[in-house]
Amino acid sequence: MANEIMKSDERLISDVKQIVEQGLQTAYQGVNRVQISTYWQIGRRIVEEEQNGEDRAEYGTYLMKNLAKEMANEYGDAYSLRNLQLMRQFYLLFRDLEIMNARVRNLRWTHFRSLLRVNDEDARYWYMKEANDEMWSTRTLDRNIASQYYYRLLQSPTKQDVIDEMRQITTPLQDPHEFVKSPVVAEFLGLPSNAAFTETELERAIIHHLKDFLLEMGKGFAFVAEQQHIRTEQNDYFIDLVFYNYLLKSFVLIDLKTTRLSYQDVGQMDMYLQMYDELKRTEGDNPTVGIILCSETDGDVARYSTLAKNDQLFAAKYLTYLPTEEQLRKEIEQQKILFEQQNHESDK
Repeated sequence: MANEIMKSDERLISDVKQIVEQGLQTAYQGVNRVQISTYWQIGRRIVEEEQNGEDRAEYGTYLMKNLAKEMANEYGDAYSLRNLQLMRQFYLLFRDLEIMNARVRNLRWTHFRSLLRVNDEDARYWYMKEANDEMWSTRTLDRNIASQYYYRLLQSPTKQDVIDEMRQITTPLQDPHEFVKSPVVAEFLGLPSNAAFTETELERAIIHHLKDFLLEMGKGFAFVAEQQHIRTEQNDYFIDLVFYNYLLKSFVLIDLKTTRLSYQDVGQMDMYLQMYDELKRTEGDNPTVGIILCSETDGDVARYSTLAKNDQLFAAKYLTYLPTEEQLRKEIEQQKILFEQQNHESDK
């Protein structure tokens, strides 16, 4: 009797766990859509409240500043005055959220934030559809908007020439320096911004949000394995994440660190690259690329460690929150300086 009760309990626990896992998986897949829907609904509510005000301009200014103060205090910079203004504009420019979500499932909030700069409605919707269908990163979308790609395509008698030019410009070159992104903005992982999580939790979050992570990393990435086992004659090693980039024709190893970059981290990845090239790389593959994805990069490590001597080894910072445009600009500039230090040393 006791055994039957134990088996019944085990089945119940197993079934409930399966239900929870299925629910979590659905939530992970839909988190981006939920974020976009949330921002759209906030924008709609702001517009509705403005329309109820007697003096719309004056009331609207007061409304936004007061709302931003309350929201930012409780929920952080994602609800700053600037971002609330973007949410309001988002609703005004994309009124049919249901149709939009059905047509452009591959786009994230950062894509829509870029699209808000396009005043021409026809161009805006064209860029939206192309970015979705062609899996453009936000940076590629920004580049194509800035280069007037839509209008050049309309005006050109030989449209294929313009298309080929765009693809040549936006396709990564056969050089890892051209595609390693830092910082990696990974707010979709749902992790706390104070880094109070383990490397295992970071890895699981990336796997659950693999599609979004691949989009953030850029073009050409395909998932290979997590915790890939590498066995030598003396030891066993496990590499956190392994991808293959078909544009570079290289395996890409990612080592996850929830701390500041250290010399030990660089040495470990350098060893992984040598082992992988010897034991896993096949004929036709370019040398393996290694990326240490850490919570904070380090100028001294970038300049004086093996990082400065190995053209296949990189360090990149990740952000677990969506920064404001100004914060992102500062982060990009800071990471660019570190990257240039690495390039400068490796060119000597």
